[in-house]
Amino acid sequence: MNKTVGFALTGSFCTFRRALETLQELRRAGYEIIPIMSFNAYQLDTRFGESAYFREELRRITGSEIVHTIPEAEPIGPKKLLDALVICPCTGNTIAKLAAGVADTPVTLAAKSHLRNQRPVVIAVSTNDALSAAAANIGALKNRKNIFFVPFRQDDPREKPNSVVADFSKTAETLSAALEGRQIQPVML
Repeated sequence: MNKTVGFALTGSFCTFRRALETLQELRRAGYEIIPIMSFNAYQLDTRFGESAYFREELRRITGSEIVHTIPEAEPIGPKKLLDALVICPCTGNTIAKLAAGVADTPVTLAAKSHLRNQRPVVIAVSTNDALSAAAANIGALKNRKNIFFVPFRQDDPREKPNSVVADFSKTAETLSAALEGRQIQPVML
């Protein structure tokens, strides 16, 4: 395949295990992967697991060191290191920063740096406020060139009516279409 994909994790810790399964699927599909983590994803231990475990799994699956600092993320665009960037999971905080053009984490800088090359960024949203505070930011990104969304749905409409999570099983399909400049449909499941 000869395609290099950045695979970035942000702090939706409850979905990290599904993100790792998605990463393995992309590796099996033949993508070379450069792992990227936000500051919080890289260093915080949570009730969903220890950061050292997730870092080790990323290294094991990809065979690469993790981009986890601003200086490490900066060359992604100028050196054209990626054919696509997948942010999986992508928090409401990261979506807000991308919508506002803020590049103050390794993931947001990787996205900004990568987008300068007119190449696709695939977002697998996972946030409790997608249908409230984050909705405007999701809408803004939906209208941006080279931004593609993994289809998503409400994950718990009764207990968390504003929460959505991407259907991680559709990440590879979304990535393949994004590399052709297409958004798979429907986006909202």
